[in-house]
Amino acid sequence: MQRDYRKRFVLALVSILLSASAASWAQNFWQQTNGPNGGIIQSFAINKSNEDIFAGTDGSGVFRSRDNGGSWTQAGLTNTNVYALAIDSSGQIFAGTSGRGIFRSRDNGAIWTSANTGLANTTVYALAINPRGQIFAGTDGGGIFLSTNGGGSWNAFNNGLTYPYIRSLAIKSNGYIFVGTDGGGVFLSINDGNSWTRIDNGLPANSYVKSLAIDSNEDIFAGTDGGGVFLSTNNGNNWTSVNAGLASANVFALAVNSSGDIFAGTKGGGVFRLMNNSGSWTQVTSGLTNTVVSTLAVNASQNIFAGTIGGGVFLSTNKGDNWAPANTGLVSTKVYALAINSSSHIFAGTYRGGIFRSTDNGSSWASVKRNNDASALAINKSNEDILAGTNGGVCLSKNNGDSWTPVNTGLTNTDVRSLAINDLKKIVSAGTAGGVFCLYDNGNTWYSCSFGLEANTTVLSLAINSQGREFLGTMSGQVFRLTENRGKWDPVLQDLPAVQALAINSNDHIFAGTNGRGVFRSTNNGDNWTPTGLTNTTVYALAINSSGHIFAGTGAGGLYRSRNNGDTWNAVNTGLTNIDVRSLAINSAGFIFAGTNGGGVFRSVQSTLAPEAFTNAATNLTSNSGISATLHGVVNPNGLYTTFKFEYGITTNYGDMVTAMPSSATVTTILVVRADIMGLSPKTTYHYRVVATNSAATR
Repeated sequence: MQRDYRKRFVLALVSILLSASAASWAQNFWQQTNGPNGGIIQSFAINKSNEDIFAGTDGSGVFRSRDNGGSWTQAGLTNTNVYALAIDSSGQIFAGTSGRGIFRSRDNGAIWTSANTGLANTTVYALAINPRGQIFAGTDGGGIFLSTNGGGSWNAFNNGLTYPYIRSLAIKSNGYIFVGTDGGGVFLSINDGNSWTRIDNGLPANSYVKSLAIDSNEDIFAGTDGGGVFLSTNNGNNWTSVNAGLASANVFALAVNSSGDIFAGTKGGGVFRLMNNSGSWTQVTSGLTNTVVSTLAVNASQNIFAGTIGGGVFLSTNKGDNWAPANTGLVSTKVYALAINSSSHIFAGTYRGGIFRSTDNGSSWASVKRNNDASALAINKSNEDILAGTNGGVCLSKNNGDSWTPVNTGLTNTDVRSLAINDLKKIVSAGTAGGVFCLYDNGNTWYSCSFGLEANTTVLSLAINSQGREFLGTMSGQVFRLTENRGKWDPVLQDLPAVQALAINSNDHIFAGTNGRGVFRSTNNGDNWTPTGLTNTTVYALAINSSGHIFAGTGAGGLYRSRNNGDTWNAVNTGLTNIDVRSLAINSAGFIFAGTNGGGVFRSVQSTLAPEAFTNAATNLTSNSGISATLHGVVNPNGLYTTFKFEYGITTNYGDMVTAMPSSATVTTILVVRADIMGLSPKTTYHYRVVATNSAATR
């Protein structure tokens, strides 16, 4: 973080006045890159008064579009898992969240306030508002809550509701309320929720009803997880299957347009359309590159919005015949892997969104591989090949991500959690949910290399030291070291929670990031381990820059940095609006990139190798033998050769310079520097600052 403290002093012939100005400016450590766009979209709501559309995300709160999905901005409520959205006739917006209850906005999403009075269960999956403005909230285990005062307070209304795990709500124009449950079918209330009746005649037993929709004829459709779509024309007294042509039985979302067409969002099949209840569904997925559709909405112009799991928002302007991504500004991706090649091209592996590439330090991102969970990335230094570990095995790109080829022969467990490339021994290791597999000499057949590991060991992390020795961390809380002849894996650290990250510095000191117990360190090749200064913390990622600074990405505390081999740590989170950090990478210039759980990728504003400089008060102001002063500052070269000087003058443009003492250093600790200046004019205000310069930056 750059802190440029300018100072000033006033010199007089008889008396001397010293005064210090405030910091001229302060700079965040982080800035969000422009992506990757997309992410998990769980809910939509459209403000009928202005056609603004709101999208509820998994982890990044609410986004708003004022131009039909052309662009999105974050709408006040951030870092929140939003399952449900609803807007009342006055324009109040309600957001149902995971574990945080209900939030309300009265100014179109600019400001949100908690609205949880009386809400005993704070995981809210469904919201609906009846014609009289009463708000119904469906919770996960607490049943239905009702507010009759615009969200000011809530009361449970569960008489007869024998299954309290609510997933969907729909209200007819006559006020009848339908509730879809997770394993209990459908319930109906005809008296504003005062009592409920189970109505599942014709539904599969114990149906998981993920979605409900009512068409212009007041017929009700129920989308189930596993049974497809069911229709009732008599208020739920009887249900019939309407699944002709519906290739996917897992229906997560339903929506109806003004023409009476029904749209079904499915798991893996994309979107299906039923034209005016014609009896047969048609798959409409042209351009819909992510086919796990979790939510749907139709606006007054009959445009259809599809929210997907990992691919963000897609828009159709022609009843679903064609779709196009509509994600500009919608940064809600879960970035679980990062890698940077020698050209500083950044690759980001996401949850359900595939792999993205940036060739301009994150200013723009392009999707290069879609849909997979990409939990590991590695780049071969010898040829720049990129390997991606996914939930479907390993993929290889030989052309900077433009195309990918599966490399799974011999890989009997394709749930890949970690990757490492041993440049010395020309071996690629893949950590999976079933042990370790190896590729030898750039081959294309994997061989099990798990001897010494228990069966079905989940390998979360891999690292290789400068001598080619390999280490792995497991879900069961152990670190193993491969014997020198690659014969077997020996445990070197045990009885920990999951070891989710490993990193090795230039001295071959090993650092292990754990789930809940912080970072452990070994300085003797894994023979002995001690806790570092970062404890009681869940660490998902570790990275080390060329000066030996260690960075730890954590699940709730953002990023921590240690400049002294892990003895002490400091949080560096200014500008990091999502502090759930899942992946880290540092480029050759020392800039660090952080992949977050729902907020895309962040980048350090300055290189982590840039020097730090702080200006302190001047002393020894005297006019005894010509007016003079001593200027003071503190600097940190951050491991690079750095020179120091003071700039001074009668304006903040300075104009004069004097070399500091000492004039240069190459250390990773704070130094005190000073300089004497003479020949100053009386009754004059002087401004000054310390300046440190190395190959990374001038500060």
